[in-house]
Amino acid sequence: MENTMFEGSITALITPMKPDTGIDEPAFEALIDWQIAQGTSGVVPCGTTGESPTLTHAEHRRLIDAAVSAAGGRVPVLAGTGSNSTAEAIETTRHAKAAGAAGALVVTPYYNKPTQEGLYLHFLAIADAVDLPIVIYNIPGRSVIDMGVETMARLARHPNIVGVKDSTANLLRPLQMRAAAGPGFIQLSGEDGTALAFLASGGVGCISVTANVAPRACADMQAAWKRGDIAGAMAIQDRLLVLHDALFVESNPAPVKYAASLLGRAGETCRLPLAPLAQSSRERVRRAVDAVGLTA
Repeated sequence: MENTMFEGSITALITPMKPDTGIDEPAFEALIDWQIAQGTSGVVPCGTTGESPTLTHAEHRRLIDAAVSAAGGRVPVLAGTGSNSTAEAIETTRHAKAAGAAGALVVTPYYNKPTQEGLYLHFLAIADAVDLPIVIYNIPGRSVIDMGVETMARLARHPNIVGVKDSTANLLRPLQMRAAAGPGFIQLSGEDGTALAFLASGGVGCISVTANVAPRACADMQAAWKRGDIAGAMAIQDRLLVLHDALFVESNPAPVKYAASLLGRAGETCRLPLAPLAQSSRERVRRAVDAVGLTA
């Protein structure tokens, strides 16, 4: 039986920031309200798109608290709680549980470059320490390491480890994981461009960057697929492709923050070392936003 705890279009939330680098909490809360009104089925604060590497510990905790409060139980909050320190990941995951998050999104440890056994022991320690649903975040492009199917299948036996956000863009993976861990293991695409193909391979949703600015379209695509309207889902995918591509013209989340600023949803400020978008990138993002019809 498939697990539907987390499914559909789940937004990897940006963290609106003021030019003085402080967090714009009212904009963050308003963004969540808008997301839910537009059909988003879950939100992820403090992930890569939320600039978690440059958040202070206090900001990280506050954003999780604010997301849970703003969501108000209307959609699940899957809080980013990962770290390359196992002890720190446990501490942040404990906070997410206390705050009322529905689950924790835990990234594979970056920079340390653990072995597959190290990955297994890291996630096992978190799952043993905190009774909260955990989604593994496998993103080799940023963490350098790639959790293998066998390691993930071992972890899937733990009752608290419920799924994966797969950012490998390898469409064999969901098929292999479905065979190794069964259909009850939640598989979410972490790449907007593979969202639809992932569904066809056993996935149940996407943790989306694009949904920050096109939440209705992303939600509609997931809903169309679920009701069997394949042609309708493909038509939305085709329309969004230019936006997916533009939002990664430079390192995420600089392009999507600029797109959000065009819609009046948040400022474009990112924290260093992320630089402001180059002029050519701004023009490309603006063209994509216009092409998709977001500013109409």
